[in-house]
Amino acid sequence: MVLLKGFEIEMYTGTPQGEIVGLSDKIVDSLDGFVREPDSRNVEYTTQPLSDYEKLLCALLCPRRNLRRYLHKLGNYTLIPGSTLSLGGSDRFFRSNPNNPYHEYIENTYGTKVVTASVHINIGISDPDVLMRACRLIRLEAPLFLALSASSPFLDGKATGYHSTRWAVFPQTPAHVPLFTSHVHHIEWMEAQIAAGTMQNVRHLWTSVRPNGDDRPYDLNRLELRICDLVTDPIALLAISALLEARLLQLMANPELDPLTQSSFSPEELLTITASNEASAASASLDAQLHHWQDGRPILARDWINQLYQEVWGMAKEHGFSCFLSPVQKILRAGNEAQQWLQLHAVGFDSQRVLTQAIVATEEREVELENKLCSPLVA
Repeated sequence: MVLLKGFEIEMYTGTPQGEIVGLSDKIVDSLDGFVREPDSRNVEYTTQPLSDYEKLLCALLCPRRNLRRYLHKLGNYTLIPGSTLSLGGSDRFFRSNPNNPYHEYIENTYGTKVVTASVHINIGISDPDVLMRACRLIRLEAPLFLALSASSPFLDGKATGYHSTRWAVFPQTPAHVPLFTSHVHHIEWMEAQIAAGTMQNVRHLWTSVRPNGDDRPYDLNRLELRICDLVTDPIALLAISALLEARLLQLMANPELDPLTQSSFSPEELLTITASNEASAASASLDAQLHHWQDGRPILARDWINQLYQEVWGMAKEHGFSCFLSPVQKILRAGNEAQQWLQLHAVGFDSQRVLTQAIVATEEREVELENKLCSPLVA
């Protein structure tokens, strides 16, 4: 059994010099498959759920290649990597739809803290009991996925001291979200939040991991991992997704793999540990000192990821996608995008030069993968 997987990809549009320019109204009106975010400077596309990683690769690439062709028609515009307003613009909000009351609420409540780009990874799980157990486990291990994906070390032209400035500033809402013990617990909690006004609607649950479906919170069919920064290289993104899928398959094969029974901590203590781990991963990503949810032992993020990788490799091999998992090791060796950018910054590259190089490298990588793997599908 291989699980269905899909992605929600948010990306900034702008100039080759790294200036972010709001074009989402034009994009959404002209291209199928793209939707607005509250701020016009980024735009989102969603891939259809697929089980096959080769097809997923092309599902990630093809909309971006179409979007680039459209941007070139508009002018000298491109797609900009990173998950924050790296070179400037965090002082004001650019509403994509001034008549949308939910967007107005978001602007007035959170400001530009929400004007970030990211990737949400959705993995299909239809059994509600398994889904809730999966959400519990992955929520405690979400800092590892943030560590692999961090790509936002700059804001307004300056290095912030974070590898993921996005997750450091993003308003997790509501302020306290429990580890859901059952589907019924999740439903009752969601209904109570909306009744109390701490959530404006069922979408207004902004945490690292959440159950998702067509009629939330009642009809659920997937786990949504929301913590990851934007990963521009599709191969790296599929590797991170393969690690997540293999861990979930391991959980399905071993129902006892549940923090509620396999940890020495109470649920509230687990949430405290996880919040600390998320903050550490946002700060230092792969080099972050974390604490394991089982017993609190200190462990570096990269070592925990490597242990998990070794543990689930056999599961990925058994299900035929170990080749897509293996690039995780390259991320551990070479660093994530934030670490690579900060290495350049440390030897004298200013943030704009780092970003303009990344803009070129991102498009070159897309062309390379399209030509090698997806050109028959594009044609």
